[in-house]
Amino acid sequence: MLCVTGSPLRLITWLAVPVLFISAVLGLVGLACLLLDLPGEGVGLSTTLFGAATAVTGVTGGAVTWTSAWQRRWLRLAYPAALLVAGVAVDGVRLPVAVVVAVGLPSVAL
Repeated sequence: MLCVTGSPLRLITWLAVPVLFISAVLGLVGLACLLLDLPGEGVGLSTTLFGAATAVTGVTGGAVTWTSAWQRRWLRLAYPAALLVAGVAVDGVRLPVAVVVAVGLPSVAL
């Protein structure tokens, strides 16, 4: 993210932070798999990764410029909780290394 620490985040940016975080981490893991010549095994999603994304979302939630009170009360709590539930649901799913690298490396650059 190209924002200065302490400056307010737009809501759409805050919603994108965990998705970009997850794809960036998976992209780097996929790149490591390619460098170690392990592309056949794939990259697995884990609850731990989604837990870290939930923590990042929770921490950055205080810097969002909320447009209404209901967003501040409900969306700030429900979105990280939904991420964590999604992480538990997809735990162990394997993704192809080529797809992970193709999606993840641009996320790292972004």
